[in-house]
Amino acid sequence: MEIGKQGSLKLHLIQVYRKLFTSISSRASQEATTGISKRIRTRYFYTTLNIGEPPKPYHLDIDTGSDLTWVQCDAPCVHCHKSPHKPYKPWNNALSCKEPLCTFLHHASNLPCHNPSDQCDYEIEYADQGSSVGVLVKDKFPLRFLNGSSAQPSLVFGCGYDQQIPSSSPPLVDGVLGLANGKSSILAQLHSLGLTRNVFGHCFSSEGGGYFFFGNEVVPSEAVWVPMTKNHVGTYYSVGPAELTFGGRNLFKGGGLSLVLDSGSTYTYLSSQAYEAAVTTIKKNIETSQVKDAPEDKTLTVCWKGAQPFKSINDAKKFFKPLALRFPKVKNAIMEIPPEAYLIVSKNGNVCLGILDGSKAQLGDLNVLGDITLLDKMVIYDTERNQIGWVPAKCDRLPKF
Repeated sequence: MEIGKQGSLKLHLIQVYRKLFTSISSRASQEATTGISKRIRTRYFYTTLNIGEPPKPYHLDIDTGSDLTWVQCDAPCVHCHKSPHKPYKPWNNALSCKEPLCTFLHHASNLPCHNPSDQCDYEIEYADQGSSVGVLVKDKFPLRFLNGSSAQPSLVFGCGYDQQIPSSSPPLVDGVLGLANGKSSILAQLHSLGLTRNVFGHCFSSEGGGYFFFGNEVVPSEAVWVPMTKNHVGTYYSVGPAELTFGGRNLFKGGGLSLVLDSGSTYTYLSSQAYEAAVTTIKKNIETSQVKDAPEDKTLTVCWKGAQPFKSINDAKKFFKPLALRFPKVKNAIMEIPPEAYLIVSKNGNVCLGILDGSKAQLGDLNVLGDITLLDKMVIYDTERNQIGWVPAKCDRLPKF
C-alpha cells in the first residue's frame, strides 16, 4: 500500500449513525506495513488499498478520527466527486439487516431496518459538514505481511453512493480509511480474524512520503508512551492531561489539556484560551527584524512575511521557537512541536500558523492534534494496552524489520 497527502482544512471528528461492530481476537506473528507519498500544495495523507477479486486499487484518506472505511460506489452513484479510480462496483454483496453485525449497530431513528432482508444502510457525517451515505458491503482485501505470508480476508466497508464534500476543491481520493477506536474499523476486523495485533501506527513526513502499519513489529523500544483517556463522545483517540509549554514554562493555567489525535484534520485546533496563549507566546518570541505580520494573507488566521517570499518551511523555521506538550503524570513524557510542526507556507510565499482556534470551528473546548503536529513522528496507537506512543523519525524511510 502506498500513501500520499492532499486536501484542504478538514476535520474528521465523526458522528456515525450506523457502524459495523465485530468481536476481537489476536495473533502476534503477522504485521503489515505500507508506504506513503505526498502531492505538493495539498494537505491530507492517503493510502492505496486493493479491494475485490480481482483486486482493484483505491486511494483512501487516512483518518484516525473516524472508524468506518468507505469507498465511492457505483450502486449507482447519486452524487460522487471526481476520484482517481472508477467507483467500486458492488456485486450483490450488501449486508442485510438480519445479520448480527448490522443489528448490533442498528439505530431505529436513523435509516431504520423495516425488514430483516433489507440492506444495511449507513450515513456518516464529519465535523466539516462532509458526509457519505451508502450501504455496508463485504469484499476481499488482499494483504501481504512482513513475515512473507499473505491473506485475503473478507472485510466490511461502506459502499458510498451519495457524498457531500463542503470544499470547492474536494480531495482526489476514492474514499476514507477509518482507523478510529471503533469495532467497525479495518484494523478491528483484521484483529477479530486473528490476522494482526490491535496496534497500528503512522509516520507522516514533512518532506513527503511516509508509512503506516498494522501490528507492533516495527515499534521501537525508545517510544514514549502515555495512557489513552476514556472518551465518552466518540471513538477517536485521546490523551491527557497535557501542558502546552514554551521553554519549559506552562503557557495555559486553565488545567491540563485533553487532546484528540486526528490524522483526518490538516491543522491543530486548541480551545480558545490555549490558542490565545500559544499565539501570544509565538508572536513575542519571533525574530521581528526578519518577519512581519501579514494580515493581507487570508490563507489562515495568523500569517507572517519575510524580506523575500519563503519557498519552504526550512527557510522560515529559524525565525521561530519550538513549543512542546508535557504530560505531567508520566515521567519524561514530552512531545516536541518544532516550528515545522505548526507552520505552513502559503501560496503567497508567507508563513502561516497551522494552529487554529477550535471554538471558531464549533469544537468548543476540544483540542485536536492534526497531521501538521504529528509530522516527522512515528505515532503508535496500542488499544491492547490502552496507550499511545511516539518517537521522532525520518518518515520518508521505511523502518527496519
